[in-house]
Amino acid sequence: MRERRLWAALLAALLMMLGLTSTPASGRTEEPQDQAAAAQVLTWTAGDDITKYTTAPQTTVAGPTTLVFENSAATGNTMGMPHTLTFDVSDPEYNNDVPLNILANPSDDQGGKHTAEVTLTPGRYRYYCTIPGHGQMQGILVVTEGTGEDTTAPETASEVIGTKNSQGAYVGSASVSVSATDTGGSGVERIEYAIGDTGAWLPYTTPVVIDQVGAHKVRYRAVDKAGNTAAEKSVEFSVVAPPTDDTTAPETSATVAGERNPQGDYVSMATVTVSASDTGSGVNTMEYALGDSGAWQPYTAPVMVHEVDTHTVRYRATDKAGNVSAEKSVGFTVVAPPADDTTPPVTGVTVEGDRNSAGAYLNGAKVTVSATDHGGSGVAAIEYSLDGGAYLAYSAPVLVDRAGTHTVTYRASDMAGNTAAARSVSFTVVSGGGVPAPNCAEYDERLTVFVGTVDSGVPNRVTNNRCRINELIEDEKEWTSHALFLKHVKSVLDGLLREGVVDQREYDAVQEAAGESGIGKPGQTEGYRTILDGTADSFAKWQQVGGGSFGLNADGSITSGTAKAGLGMLWFPERKYGDFSLRLQWRDDAPGTSNANSGVFVRFPWVQEHPEEARPEWVAIKYGHEVQVLDRPDGDMYKTGSVYGFDRVGLAGAGVTQKGTWNDYEIRVVDQHYSVYRNGVLINEFDNTGGQEFTPPRSDDPGTDGRRFASGYLGLQVHGTTDVVSYRDIRIKEL
Repeated sequence: MRERRLWAALLAALLMMLGLTSTPASGRTEEPQDQAAAAQVLTWTAGDDITKYTTAPQTTVAGPTTLVFENSAATGNTMGMPHTLTFDVSDPEYNNDVPLNILANPSDDQGGKHTAEVTLTPGRYRYYCTIPGHGQMQGILVVTEGTGEDTTAPETASEVIGTKNSQGAYVGSASVSVSATDTGGSGVERIEYAIGDTGAWLPYTTPVVIDQVGAHKVRYRAVDKAGNTAAEKSVEFSVVAPPTDDTTAPETSATVAGERNPQGDYVSMATVTVSASDTGSGVNTMEYALGDSGAWQPYTAPVMVHEVDTHTVRYRATDKAGNVSAEKSVGFTVVAPPADDTTPPVTGVTVEGDRNSAGAYLNGAKVTVSATDHGGSGVAAIEYSLDGGAYLAYSAPVLVDRAGTHTVTYRASDMAGNTAAARSVSFTVVSGGGVPAPNCAEYDERLTVFVGTVDSGVPNRVTNNRCRINELIEDEKEWTSHALFLKHVKSVLDGLLREGVVDQREYDAVQEAAGESGIGKPGQTEGYRTILDGTADSFAKWQQVGGGSFGLNADGSITSGTAKAGLGMLWFPERKYGDFSLRLQWRDDAPGTSNANSGVFVRFPWVQEHPEEARPEWVAIKYGHEVQVLDRPDGDMYKTGSVYGFDRVGLAGAGVTQKGTWNDYEIRVVDQHYSVYRNGVLINEFDNTGGQEFTPPRSDDPGTDGRRFASGYLGLQVHGTTDVVSYRDIRIKEL
C-alpha cells in the first residue's frame, strides 16, 4: 500500500512537470489530486439556511489557494437544496480577477463537494450565494500580503491650505486635505472627518472647506480593508473675515409649523425654522434660545419643541464682519393630542311649516338637520336622503314642497371617522291652496344633469320654479325627431341661462350631452335610460347583497352563480322608480336538466333601512315584488311572469323558448297595476289589493299582505349555482 502511494505521488509530480494537470474551469470542479498543489485551502459550506453559509472564511493571505465549496448532507443540507458560490467581478470596488461560479447540489456527481485552484491577490473579494427561487446571501473575503493577517492601522495626515494673516488665521476660508496610507497590506478602505469635538463622522472625498469665521477643529481617521481603524487625529485653526466695510447686521425671520387644533395651538409638537440673509459679508452664524432666559445655542437645523406649554423661541444672526442682528422671537403653545374619539356625533332634526288640522304641512316643509360631536374631534359632515334616495351633503335646510308622504333620513360623521346611526323623520305635504305644488316631471334626485345616459357633469340644481334641471329636460315626452328634442333642450337652457341658474359653460355642456344622447333619432328606444349596457363601468353601479353573485361576461351579459353559492340579489342603488316600463333580456343557462330560477325585484326600499332583516336581500322579498323567471314545468307553482307570492301564471302565454335562447321581458307598472310581457306578448296582469299606501307585512310570509310601496329600487335575484340565468341590455323609462 505504501508503494502505491509513492508511485501515485511520483506520477503526479511528473504530470505537473509535463504540464498535463488541469485546473477546473469556472462552474466545473474536481477533487484536488494533491493538497500541496496550493499553499492554502479556504472552505465554504452550505446547509438548509437560505440567509447565510454554514461556514465561510473572512481573511486570508495572497497567493495560490484551493477553494472548497461543499453543499451536502454532511454539511447540514437535509433538504437537497442547490447552492452557488460566485465571486463578484462586476464591482470595481472589489478585486475582480477570480471569475468563480460553482453550483453544488447534494445529489450531483460529486456529492455536492467541489474545488477550484485560484490565485488570490491583496484586497477584498465579494462573494455571494444564490439559492434558486429564494435570493442571495453575500460576504467579504479580505486578502492581505505576506503570511499573516493585516493588523496594522493606516497612517493619516492632514494639511490646511489658505491665505493667512500676520496672526496665522486664515482669511475668508480654509481648505483641509486629509490623506491615508496602509502598510498592513489590505489597503485603505475609507477616510472620515468630523467638525468640532461632537460632530458626526462623515465620508471624506474632497478637501473640506471651512468659511465660517471663528476657531475650528477638524478631526480625521482612516479604516483599512481588514477593518483596522487609525487613531483619531485633529487639526485646529481660525478663520477671520476679509477686510470689509460691512456695518449692516443680517436680516432674520422665523416660521412655526405643525398640526394645529381649532384654537390655533400646536398638537404634540411645533417646529421652528429660522432663516437669515446678509448682502454684505455674508451670514456667519445663527443662534436660538428657548424662553426668556434660556442660553443661546448654535442654530443648525429646525428646532422641534415637544413640551406641553406656552413657549417663546428667540433668535439672532451674526455676519462675517461681526455685526449681530437684533434679537427677535416667536411665541406659540404646544398642547397634548386629544384622547381617541370613539363617540359618533349626536344628530337632531326639526320640521317647520304651516300645518292643517290633520298635521300635514301645507304646500311644503322645511327640514333642518343638526349635529353635535362630544368626542372631541368635531363634526366633519352631515348627509341626508330624501325618500330613500342617495345620500347628499347637507349644507342648508331642505325644502320639501311636493304633495305626498316623505321621509328624510339623516346621519353625521366626525373628524375621527365615527358615523352616527341613520335616523329619519316622516311627514306629509298637502296642497294648501296657497303656493301650488311645482309642475315637474318625476322627481330626479341625481346629483348631475343626465341627458339620456350621457352625464353632462353639470349640477342638477333646483331651478326658480322649484323643479330640478333634469326634470325640465326629461319631461316624459316621446320625441319624433332628434332635432325637436334638441330644440326643446335649447329652450329650457335659454331660460335657465337668463335666470342665472346655469352659466355659459354649463349651458354648452348640457347641449353637448343632448347631442350625444341620440334621443329622437331613428332606432333609438324613445325615453328609455340604459342602466346596464355591458360595460364594466355600468356593471360597477350595481351592488350585490346576500349570497351568490353575478359575473360580467365578455359579450356584455351578466350571469348568476359564477363565483359563490347562496340566495342573494344584485340591485341598482342609483335611483328609485315609481311608475315605469322596465325592459331587459334574460336567458336560461342552467346546466343539464336544471332550469334557471331567478326574478326581477321592483319597488323595494333601500336595503339597509330595515336592520331587523338578518339578510338584506329579504328586504326586496318582503317589501317589494318579485316578477318570476322560471320555465320549469314542475316544482314551484310560480312560473315566468308570476308576481311571486301573489299572482300565479302558467307557461302557456307566450310559450317557453329553448334553453340558451334570449327572451325579451317588459315589466310595466302604473300606480299599483302590473303588466308583464314576454317576447312582446302580455302574459300577466296584476293589481295590488292594498293600493299605493304601504303597510309593513305582518309576518315573514310575503303573501300575507298585498300592499307595497308606490316607488322603490330594482334588483335581480341570484337563486343558486344550478339555477343559472343571464341578463343583458337593461333599460327603464319612467311613465
